[in-house]
Amino acid sequence: MNPIVSTKRFSWPALIVVVALAAIAPLLVSDFFLNSILTKALWLGIAAASLIFLAAYAGMVSLGQVGIYGIAGMAYANLVLADGGAGAAWNPYLALIGALVIATVVGLGFGWIAARSEGIYFLMITLAFSVLVYYFFSQVTGLSGFGGINSVDLPGVVGSPETDPVPRYFLTLVVAVLVFLGLGALSRTAFGLGMQGVRDEPARMRALGFDVTRHRTLAFGVAAFVAGVAGVLSVFYNTRITPGSINLAQTIDVLIVAVIGGLYRLEGAWVGALTYALIDNYSREWVPEVGNVLGPARFNTLIGVLFLIIVLASPGGLIGIWDSLMAKVRTPRRAPAPKPVPQTIE
Repeated sequence: MNPIVSTKRFSWPALIVVVALAAIAPLLVSDFFLNSILTKALWLGIAAASLIFLAAYAGMVSLGQVGIYGIAGMAYANLVLADGGAGAAWNPYLALIGALVIATVVGLGFGWIAARSEGIYFLMITLAFSVLVYYFFSQVTGLSGFGGINSVDLPGVVGSPETDPVPRYFLTLVVAVLVFLGLGALSRTAFGLGMQGVRDEPARMRALGFDVTRHRTLAFGVAAFVAGVAGVLSVFYNTRITPGSINLAQTIDVLIVAVIGGLYRLEGAWVGALTYALIDNYSREWVPEVGNVLGPARFNTLIGVLFLIIVLASPGGLIGIWDSLMAKVRTPRRAPAPKPVPQTIE
């Protein structure tokens, strides 16, 4: 078993405290912070959670999650009234279901192909998939084109984000909690335990009669559904989607979010996303001197330095660092051994 994969279950009291604080956040923070930091961190964390789920429980580090959430976002934007889309004028709720079905089916199909590879080959195949999705929507003007799709019609539950971002925030919060609990529960089912067995000993699992390719394909399908949820929420957040928002840079960003938070713990997805969002929005205020030298590249420099520090300090990311600190606090210090009493010879 991979030694850096944590099987520790989350703490219910800690989860309740975090959700309670998130629930009262609109009373404590400004609309800007609520929208640009917390809401963004929630949906970006869901995208990273789809990657972490595959890495932690299936042993597959995928760079195709952004491509899948791009498919879901583009599908939704093309199915509802929008400026620049096909304009199918579906009901937003039906379009939401349709987008998730399309993303999941595509994920299952691609997972069936990619599941036959491992290691660096799997990584490169999934990366090629994301690049393919980007160029497809960039060049097919009937579905998007480089200009993307703007002014996307949103479901009524989202409200009017321009004037009141709170309903969209609570919707994203509820979905994030459901995704976290759902993936955690799935990992403890017979399918989840089998998936972890395939991760650790695929040859032995084949000998026991397990269909390794099917397990990996289904795991990829589950992750595709979660990535699709993130893609639709990203459209709710931006009210638009363009090929530029699902390019290679965004693919790398989601991987960085997962690694910073903790690539082998689900909660690390949202810890990394919150860290990413804070640095993205406040890097100019925190280090103005660096900004004078680097200009717009200040964010990439800061996130790169933080990435290197965390990778070198803890393979488990910020969650791993927190666990190490808590372990040191909880471990009682041993009393010093008594000094030997010198014996005298009479």
